[in-house]
Amino acid sequence: MEKLTGVTSNSVSKAVTSDLRNHLIEIPNLTTRIFVEEAVKCLEFKLYRSAIITSWVGAISTLYDEIVKSHLSTFNNEATKRHSKWQSAKTADDLARMKEYDFLQILVAISVIGKNVKDELESCLKLRNGCGHPNSLVVGELKTSAHIETLIQNIFSKF
Repeated sequence: MEKLTGVTSNSVSKAVTSDLRNHLIEIPNLTTRIFVEEAVKCLEFKLYRSAIITSWVGAISTLYDEIVKSHLSTFNNEATKRHSKWQSAKTADDLARMKEYDFLQILVAISVIGKNVKDELESCLKLRNGCGHPNSLVVGELKTSAHIETLIQNIFSKF
């Protein structure tokens, strides 16, 4: 590959992580920014599964906080319509009782995110689930950086 493109894997790594680091300034919440920076560090150390899991956990936490801050009543109403046994959430921890896939469906229904964003987040969730358990799945630098970039552009920089 080096002969064809003139790019070494090391320079790709630096370019990719540099680009992701440039996106970090778009994240308004300092605590979240530090968390995502940790995911980028995992990427730099080629801890791809860790980077994917860490960035996903940060994204879902960001969404939980947004719901508690601005949409809790609407969320609980929609959740109760869909799941009759749902007990109204009061905190982000309460929201974690719901499966993340179902949580994303409700976010679309109450217009917190759009359908296309939800579709991308479902792909990120599937990748996170694949990385969270021992199995034969192999992920590399570009897949990992694309995952993190999707979360930065659609979650971290918006909420």
